[in-house]
Amino acid sequence: MSQPLDVLGGITAEQFLAEYWQKKPLLVRNALPEIANILEPNDVMELALEEHVTARLIKQKDKDPNQWSVKSSPLIKGDFQKMPKLWTLLVQAVDHYSFDLAELWKKFPFIPQWRRDDIMVSYAPKGGSVGKHFDFYDVFLVQGYGHRRWQLGQMCDANTEFVSGQPLKLLPEMQVDFDEVLAPGDLLYVPPGLSHYGVAEDDCLTFSFGFRMPNMADMMDRVSDKFASNGFLKNPMLDIQRQHSSDIGQISKAELDYLKAELLQRLQNSAELDDAIMSLMSEPKYPDNIPEPDEIEADDLREILNTGYEILLEPASRLIYSEQDAELLFWANGEQVCISEEFTAQLKQIADGQALPFDQSFDHEEILEDLAQLMNDSILMILPPAEEE
Repeated sequence: MSQPLDVLGGITAEQFLAEYWQKKPLLVRNALPEIANILEPNDVMELALEEHVTARLIKQKDKDPNQWSVKSSPLIKGDFQKMPKLWTLLVQAVDHYSFDLAELWKKFPFIPQWRRDDIMVSYAPKGGSVGKHFDFYDVFLVQGYGHRRWQLGQMCDANTEFVSGQPLKLLPEMQVDFDEVLAPGDLLYVPPGLSHYGVAEDDCLTFSFGFRMPNMADMMDRVSDKFASNGFLKNPMLDIQRQHSSDIGQISKAELDYLKAELLQRLQNSAELDDAIMSLMSEPKYPDNIPEPDEIEADDLREILNTGYEILLEPASRLIYSEQDAELLFWANGEQVCISEEFTAQLKQIADGQALPFDQSFDHEEILEDLAQLMNDSILMILPPAEEE
């Protein structure tokens, strides 16, 4: 049994996963006090205007707040002129631009990295919201600045009807079972499908720590792409043990069952299937956020060994691994990564969220070559020593 976690209000990860995860909400007061004032409203406004940033500006008409409009990035300063009274700015993947914010993923060590989506920030003046809605993913809503009132209602699903004629998927009504105001540091976990409605009590920032699951259509697309590029699988199958039939227009049940069984057998026992799923789950959601690296060589890295640098994952990149036949295999940003056996243990630590001191343990030719390649691919990054105050 793990230790109780402050971020979960003093319950253990096991209790949270058994009783709350994808089942019911959880409110924790002062769960993440360190998030308070990491960003302020002006920071979010400036970030929304940056190149490659994904943002949406949502407005409600002054004369009819039931009429909404949405402007998606790129946003310009002119978009913020002649603003209505009620509006909201949403900026995706803020953790890619703030190391302090990215560090807070470590507060959720009980959910694997491959389930992470991004950290979105919502800025709204008093009264601003995005309406009554629900999401298909797990989210921890954490108040970072100001106050927001949250109401939770009924569970929804893919058959739930929305308000017609609006650019947002808004619910026509919501039965309120929960009504609380969150202050900086407060956390509210909302499971998939639970309707919710957040309204700013004053100028406020809310951070959404989102956790995704793949959908079946995307997985099937990726699997079909992998199988289509496999030359062996392009060879015709062997025929079924054939018996005479005069119904030449029919595919018999036995024939159909044979074809399905062969297909499922290929899927079940194929390395291509593992590669397809791992490639999909390692794909970055916002590849444009991955920075262009400065080319580096192993000799350059050797010169700064033991000088206080740290090696860690680039925040906009994804790095995951799988154990197959007692061997760790790695995928990053949609591709399988080939590294030396000597680097495996350290790369696993980095994928598990650790920042490693760039010390003598890296002083190996193959490790330095691997490290340089992963840095040149913007999968890993190196941070200089912190300046002493």
